[in-house]
Amino acid sequence: MDAIAHELHTSRSSVSRLLSHARDTGLVDIQIRSPLDATSHLQQTIRARYDVAAHIVPVPDHTSEVDRLERVALSAARILGSFFDSNMTMGIAWGSTMTAISRHLVSKTTHNTQIVQLNGAGNTRTTGITYASEILRRFGDAYGAYVQHFPVPAFFDDPATKDALWRERSTRRVLDIQSSMDVALFGVGTPYAEVPSHVYTGGYLDDDDYRMMRECEVVGDVATVFLRADGSYADIPLNARATGPDFRILKQVARRVCVSSGHSKLAALRGVLAAGLVTDLIVDEGTARALVE
Repeated sequence: MDAIAHELHTSRSSVSRLLSHARDTGLVDIQIRSPLDATSHLQQTIRARYDVAAHIVPVPDHTSEVDRLERVALSAARILGSFFDSNMTMGIAWGSTMTAISRHLVSKTTHNTQIVQLNGAGNTRTTGITYASEILRRFGDAYGAYVQHFPVPAFFDDPATKDALWRERSTRRVLDIQSSMDVALFGVGTPYAEVPSHVYTGGYLDDDDYRMMRECEVVGDVATVFLRADGSYADIPLNARATGPDFRILKQVARRVCVSSGHSKLAALRGVLAAGLVTDLIVDEGTARALVE
């Protein structure tokens, strides 16, 4: 009754009276059916179709996109503790979803662990250090892990500049840590999301970039590496300037956890699954249903 009162914005006593009246008059017949029955079927279907382990978060259909993200982020934060333990390295891609997850992390003592930033955060307006560092700090504090930043722009102006910096020993050290990750955690970015992805609202892309994305039929990104609906990405020009991990490297990580919520990210999520980037998917029930329809 407390939960119902919260959803209806009324008092618990009002809910009690309404339920009593409804039972007495035969208006309703109250039965309990476990929500796990429906989600179990969805999990099996997603496993069969996409070869991923789905962790489905029950969320009422009328829930706003902001609240839907918060509920999925809360569940993801709790699930993540079972994926990450001592002597492990976890890569984190910054963004709106990661920010939400970082607020709900459950503390867990680990030893000899690392949190590594997957993609640069700087742009022409800001270094991005404050934004990305706060996310990484929360993960590091929650698990008692060493935090390794990646102090490069999100996108270089010239692919040749990226190639040169990628040969530097200081950069290679971070790239080597990324290549030995045990867990990679990322959201799904898309310019069409109702809760905008940070890369599309934070001044990282200009009009030419958006025009190129339309021409290349880009549906979204993972850690600022863009992809199409079929999962292809290698010939998208913007990726030559992006600092996120090449998908070939990402797919070598044993556990790749994707967190996504909302129908507006559905096309991008299908592209991410088509690219074979995910081993574990944490998603709201409505989006999971749409994913298999």
